[in-house]
Amino acid sequence: MDTSSDDKGSEPFVEIDSTGRYGRYCELLGAGAVKKVYRAFDQVEGKEVAWNQISLKKFSKDEAMIKRLYYEVELLSNLKNEHIIDFHHSWTDTEKKTLNFITEACVSGCLRDYRRKHRHLSIIAVKKWCRQILKGLEYLHLHDPCIIHRDLNCSNIFINGNLGQIKIGDLGLATMVGESHRAHSMIGTPEFMAPELYEENYTEKVDIYSFGMCLLEMITLDIPYSECDSVAKIYKKVTSGIRPKALDKVRDPQVKGFIEKCLGSARPSASELLQDPFFEGLDDEYDYGNVTSGLYMLHL
Repeated sequence: MDTSSDDKGSEPFVEIDSTGRYGRYCELLGAGAVKKVYRAFDQVEGKEVAWNQISLKKFSKDEAMIKRLYYEVELLSNLKNEHIIDFHHSWTDTEKKTLNFITEACVSGCLRDYRRKHRHLSIIAVKKWCRQILKGLEYLHLHDPCIIHRDLNCSNIFINGNLGQIKIGDLGLATMVGESHRAHSMIGTPEFMAPELYEENYTEKVDIYSFGMCLLEMITLDIPYSECDSVAKIYKKVTSGIRPKALDKVRDPQVKGFIEKCLGSARPSASELLQDPFFEGLDDEYDYGNVTSGLYMLHL
C-alpha cells in the first residue's frame, strides 16, 4: 500500500494498518525498552491516536516475553473505564514482524513531564489528579479477576491537560490474580515498588504504595529515593522501612499523613482512600471554579 500523501502540504503517513483506517506519522511520542509509541491518525473518527509498536524480532528467542506482550494487548482490549487509556485496535504485521495496537492519545503526555512543565500548581489540582488515579485503580482492583498494575509511576499516568483528565496507561506489567488476590514474581520500577514486591508475595495493595510515591513526586517534583545511586541501595532502604528523603519536603501535615497512609503496611484500598478526609471539600470533577481563601499553591 502506498503510504505517501498526494496532497501538497499535508503530512504523509509512513505506515497504514491493514484496514486502511489508521495512519502512522513519523513523530515519536515515547519509547521504552520494549515499545515505541508514535503519533497517528484515525481517518474514520478524524482524530489523533497513539500507534504502539513492538518489534517482535527482539524477542524471537523469548517466548515468555512474547506471551506477555500479547497479554497486555488482550488485557487492554477488555478494559473500559474513563481513567484507563482507551484501546481501539490491534494486529500483527507478519512481514515486518511487529505487534501493533492503537490507543487513545493523551495530548499533554505523561504526568511527570506535565507536572515539571507546570511548577505553579494548587493542592486542589493535585487532589483532583489523585482522585482520578484512585478511581482508575479502584476499577482495576475490583475487576473480576482483580488486576494489579505493578508498575504505577508518574511516567505511565497520562493527562489531557485541557480537561485536567487523568488516564492510567502502560499495563504491560499488569497481572490478573485469582480469589486469593495474591501474586508472585518481582517486577516494576524500584523507586515505586512496595517492600512486599521484593518478597514476591503481594496483593493489589502494592499499587496503593506506588500511588503514594506518585503523590510524593507530584508534590515535591523529586523521584522517590533519588538520593540512592543504585537499585541495591533503594532495595535496602525500602525493605528496611526507610522513607525517601523527599518526604521531608512535604510541609502540609494532611498531605504527608495521606502519603504515609499509602506507604504503610496496613494500606487502605483504593475505594477506602476515595472516602478519605483528604478529598473533602473538592468540587465536582473538572469544575475548577474560583480560587478560594483555602487554596494554597505549590511553588517549586
